Amino acid sequence: MDSISAPESGESMIRIGIDLGGTKIEAIAMAPDGTIVERSRVLAPQSYSGCLEAIAALVRAIEREHGSLYRVGIGHPGSISPTTGLMRNANSTWLNGQPFARDIEAALDRPVRLANDADCFTLSEAVDGAGEGAGIVFGIILGTGVGGGIAIDGKLLRGAQGIAGEWGHNPLPWPNESDQPVASCWCGQSGCHETWLSGPGLARDHASRNGGELTAVQIFAAADTGDTAARHSVTLHSDRLARGIASVLNIIDADIVALGGGVSNAPGLAQRVAARLPDFLFSDTVRTRILTHRHGDSSGVRGAAWLWPAEAP
Repeated sequence: MDSISAPESGESMIRIGIDLGGTKIEAIAMAPDGTIVERSRVLAPQSYSGCLEAIAALVRAIEREHGSLYRVGIGHPGSISPTTGLMRNANSTWLNGQPFARDIEAALDRPVRLANDADCFTLSEAVDGAGEGAGIVFGIILGTGVGGGIAIDGKLLRGAQGIAGEWGHNPLPWPNESDQPVASCWCGQSGCHETWLSGPGLARDHASRNGGELTAVQIFAAADTGDTAARHSVTLHSDRLARGIASVLNIIDADIVALGGGVSNAPGLAQRVAARLPDFLFSDTVRTRILTHRHGDSSGVRGAAWLWPAEAP
């Protein structure tokens, strides 16, 4: 179209969500009812300036198609320091130390809302996903890394440092003799949840006891066929995940725990964790439900769009 109108607001607002990943950047246009009306993906440039340019191009393409400027939310790896405004702790290392929020707002010439990718997953599942209607949702990403987020009444809990829900770099609680050897984590600590519960963490633990180089997907598949060693590794993984979740629930007492990421797709994972939870939770009853994501790989980008609520100015 030849002209583009000003940004929409209010109940009729279409939102643009961007999921900035290490290998791809995904963009959606989402209607107020959560329906995705347009979707596009590009390979993620392995440079800071390239990512800024790619995001701007995706947004402009959607807006040219629809003839209007829209609100934009972006989910990204790592987090933005509330002190310096610079990106930190992103596995897409070219983002670290950069004023990403400032630069992307300048590139798009408008305010942009940003959140960690695990926070975006949590928000999506809290608004209209597995945790829809729940008071407190703890969202968990179990993939190549481990992350998390907290939503209360459909809104993200950010925290003073901007790291609320970042449980992946807490140590595994209630360790026992099976929790050896402890692995060093890229964050500088050792024995973090990420070193045990991520896909690579499960693979490392299995190899330390059994040898070989099976991936997490292969371990889960072997367990389903009755492989004794694989079934033992899967049992240990579920037990550790239950311990980790219980340590969070003892603080925030969430109504729903929503599992996301590639590891969450393992058959029966949510049920195994729910069965072990009573052994670690400081309560005589367990009402929290452990649920697998509703929106799958789309949760992150949908959550980015939901960073702009219907009542946003």
